[in-house]
Amino acid sequence: MLVAGIVGYGAYVPRYRIKVEEIARVWNKDPEAIKKGLNLLEKSVPGLDEDSVTIAVEASRNALSRAGISPEKIGAVFVGSESPPYAVKPSATIVAEAIGSVPVMMAADLEFACKAGTQAVLNCIGLVDSGMIDYGLGVGSDTSQGRPGDALEYSASAGGAAFIIGKKDALAEVEEFYSYTTDTPDFWRKEGQEYPRHGARFTGRPAYFKHVLSASKGVMEKGGYSPSDFDYAVFHQPNGKFPLLAAKQLGIPKEKVLPGLLSPVIGNTYSGATLLGLAAVLDRAGPGDLILATSYGSGAGSDAMVIRVTDRIEEKRDKAPKVEEYVSRKKHVTYGEYVKLRRKLKV
Repeated sequence: MLVAGIVGYGAYVPRYRIKVEEIARVWNKDPEAIKKGLNLLEKSVPGLDEDSVTIAVEASRNALSRAGISPEKIGAVFVGSESPPYAVKPSATIVAEAIGSVPVMMAADLEFACKAGTQAVLNCIGLVDSGMIDYGLGVGSDTSQGRPGDALEYSASAGGAAFIIGKKDALAEVEEFYSYTTDTPDFWRKEGQEYPRHGARFTGRPAYFKHVLSASKGVMEKGGYSPSDFDYAVFHQPNGKFPLLAAKQLGIPKEKVLPGLLSPVIGNTYSGATLLGLAAVLDRAGPGDLILATSYGSGAGSDAMVIRVTDRIEEKRDKAPKVEEYVSRKKHVTYGEYVKLRRKLKV
């Protein structure tokens, strides 16, 4: 068993939303077919003054509030994102400066499509478990892109979550992890291209499901767990349908997935998706509960973690806003306002 655990976590989701019906209206599509096919209702939209860094900063501040430690004790900051505001300039240093963790610390940006966030957390777990640092901050944050009229436009959204890893006073212990990675080109964006491209149906069975199922089965076999052992399960959620199908194939009831399934109401937050789902589960889980959390990143790979909630959750949970508070505060926008907020018009 690992020594490292989660001592604090935080989340952030922008308040703006656009409904599936509004996007479908512009492109003359059937909104009911889209909602049924993808299990999506609406998605979050970043404001004009929001990007993956501002989202990461807010989530990290919330994580610090729950951890109750001085930011100067954080020895490493890793930010996972595929939508950084700078092509050449680390986001991690900005986040570290904003929360007061500089100058003596490690900092790096990570990119692995939608699993960069869990990779950031795993990096911290390794450094803490080895004794190299006392605390590490792993963040997954994105303002994901979708070409106008593309299927991605219904799901690509914004949000993020941050986790502080340490050995003392953990609110949840990381009991086991397992990663599964292959070279599967289901989703990509070349240098200079504004919007990503995807392999349509290819992104399903040979990409998402192969990796999510393999990582989940791998961590269960490695740690001696069975599907019935878990009280909650969180999977990467590119839409509201895939996580439920993955759970079904693993023999996990959908009731254990629904508490962390956010994509139907906020869309796919990419690097933040699995971590936001995990944060939503921690907002309600009780001491002793066992959680399976499995991410997915195109290209392709999955990280699976088994997490046991401790008694500390009760005293730390209410020290920062819960995920539901961010999800429920919302303002709907028209497609025209959405285009302005996402700067899709070029002059």
